Amino acid sequence: MPSPRPQPFYDGDHYDVTGSVGHQLWNLMTTMRREVDLRMTRVGLTDAQWRPLWILKTGSAHTANEIARQLHIDAGAMTRLLDRLECKGLVERLRSESDRRVVQLRLTDAGEAAVAQVPHVLAGINNDVLAGFSETEWKQLRKLLGRLHTNAAALTSGQADE
Repeated sequence: MPSPRPQPFYDGDHYDVTGSVGHQLWNLMTTMRREVDLRMTRVGLTDAQWRPLWILKTGSAHTANEIARQLHIDAGAMTRLLDRLECKGLVERLRSESDRRVVQLRLTDAGEAAVAQVPHVLAGINNDVLAGFSETEWKQLRKLLGRLHTNAAALTSGQADE
């Protein structure tokens, strides 16, 4: 059974980009990213620095290549970033004993202390943006955003054209 055709909420002949969901989400993300940058700077981290530290902390990557893939940056930029993090004493490189070609990354004690502030900064920003929302509204918003994400994922996988 084919999925129902989407409701045409927008008309190309009278389209106002500022009223589109995509534009509103883009503006929200841009505003939130600026605030993340500002608040991370207050705890001594740049946008480029806190992200790889967080990836290491959560264990979703352990090498420069894995982090670069997750952050969608090239290996050269990742190497320079790791050099800066190493100079700040936040990260150390450890050559694998089983495969000398592999360099594992590990947070130092200073890196652990720095990254411990990250979830508090991010939670604070999210809570500030959600000021005035009830728990029900927050849950509904998350559900609706999930539906938007599902629809967007269908676009990129070609399912929306069927």
